[in-house]
Amino acid sequence: MKIKKGDMVVVISGDDAAKAPRKVTQVLDGGQKVVVEGVNVVQKHVKRNHPKSPQGGRLRFEKPIQASNVLYFCGACNQPARVGFRVTAEGAKERYCKACQASAGQVSPARKAKSVS
Repeated sequence: MKIKKGDMVVVISGDDAAKAPRKVTQVLDGGQKVVVEGVNVVQKHVKRNHPKSPQGGRLRFEKPIQASNVLYFCGACNQPARVGFRVTAEGAKERYCKACQASAGQVSPARKAKSVS
């Protein structure tokens, strides 16, 4: 997954496209869809005794958008950039910013060296 929960992203297409970075609150469908804070907000009208709103009324919540419509926002270079994967010298797999080569977090721990017998 190139985008993870908690990442800062910039929406690059759609009605909510903006330059300001926003936080990813949820990743769905194996990384294909993401829920971004304050993006794609919809209202749902509910009757009384609804589990989320006992008094009824209008609920506002964010719907998922395609992950291809967002770009990772790199904190090191302060700009949106694509994300790549690489293996470090220790054998750990990590995500990195393709613009400035800064690490964006570890994906998997270092592999143990195989002993030669």
